[in-house]
Amino acid sequence: MRKNKIDIISLGCSKNLVDSEHLIRQFQASGYTIEHNPSRVTGEIVVVNTCGFIRDAQEESINTILELGEAKRQGKFKKLIVMGCLAERFMADLIEALPEVDHFYGKFNWTKMLEDLGKSYREDIASERYLTTPPHYAYLKISEGCNRFCAFCAIPLITGRHKSVPMEHLLDEVRNLVKQGVKEFNVIAQDLSSYGLDLYGEMKLPELIDRMAQIDGVEWIRLHYAYPTQFPYEVLPVMARHDNVCKYLDIALQHVSDTVLGNMRRHISKQETPQFIKRLRDEVPGLHLRTTLMVGFPGEGEEEFQELMEFVREARFERMGAFAYSEEDGTYAAKNYDDIIPQEVKDDRLQQLMDLQEQISQEIQDEKVGKTFRTIVDREEEDYYVGRTQYDSPEVDPEVLIEKTRPLTVGEFYNVTITEALPFELIGKVEE
Repeated sequence: MRKNKIDIISLGCSKNLVDSEHLIRQFQASGYTIEHNPSRVTGEIVVVNTCGFIRDAQEESINTILELGEAKRQGKFKKLIVMGCLAERFMADLIEALPEVDHFYGKFNWTKMLEDLGKSYREDIASERYLTTPPHYAYLKISEGCNRFCAFCAIPLITGRHKSVPMEHLLDEVRNLVKQGVKEFNVIAQDLSSYGLDLYGEMKLPELIDRMAQIDGVEWIRLHYAYPTQFPYEVLPVMARHDNVCKYLDIALQHVSDTVLGNMRRHISKQETPQFIKRLRDEVPGLHLRTTLMVGFPGEGEEEFQELMEFVREARFERMGAFAYSEEDGTYAAKNYDDIIPQEVKDDRLQQLMDLQEQISQEIQDEKVGKTFRTIVDREEEDYYVGRTQYDSPEVDPEVLIEKTRPLTVGEFYNVTITEALPFELIGKVEE
């Protein structure tokens, strides 16, 4: 056990990770030594940044806390602190059920943690972070919360109403990260589309991305988690105009059946959805779309599921994830719909959907063989360097396995010609 050392464990999404990175910087400024996601805890304090989004994530967070609670009882460290989404959502229940935890903090009051440890939160470094990602890329969280209130989603129950980060604060953060060597910025929010509405009375995503793209040293900007309704179409010419804005957009569509979309409270129709996709692709040639879809939501019969399958065949998403509906306490769906679709039916539909997407992905990947792409190298492994093109977000998208024909530098860009395609990987070699 090392004095003045804190181990921070981050669970869940990249938005959580950004919170942990800001907290680490504050701890460092207060004189603590920090280790993020250690293989084993060695500090006197352990902080767990929890996820509370879906049941599996909640269970992972609880199991992690229980394991650490046992380690604390064995004297391996002195203080256990829990923060983040799970604590925000279930604070009272957790305090009662987990007496081994010394302090709980929610999603937004973790700054008090420093005060409770006898330190002070420093506003002068509020835009600074300690990167836990490889040093050449970072996530940039531009807002918290959501005003959409989709029937299935617990996010508004956890994070509250949509709240944008002021634009100048974000631009300062980007400049600071560029000075640290960051080249690639993955812009994230629960709802990118609404950025700026609460602060400026209008959607400001286009202006933010335009100004980011003009900062020297910003090589790639990639957009995650936009919402289709009231989408800020003015961002599309920004994407088309700037070479350093990746031709990539992550926008969860969830379903296409009018029945299911209505039950989900998604505010978009089956007819409007392909029109929306067409406009995106027309205005940004070469755009790669990532979407997320859901099967098994109340109201999805076999007919509605087949509508979804046909939609995926026609839309041909370059990137697609999917999951089976799981009822979340407190949501509109939990209060108003019966979750009567058997789990085995949900699982079967999910498998059918992902099998279809694998075929589509293979066909799209095959089209890249023989073409050359600007590729950033993420890491070196025994047989390959591993990189990504502008169409590949870290951790969730296909990677490029680069043949070791000569030494490459991690974090640098190379022109890589694709020699072979797999459904979720490309193989290539660097141009000599």
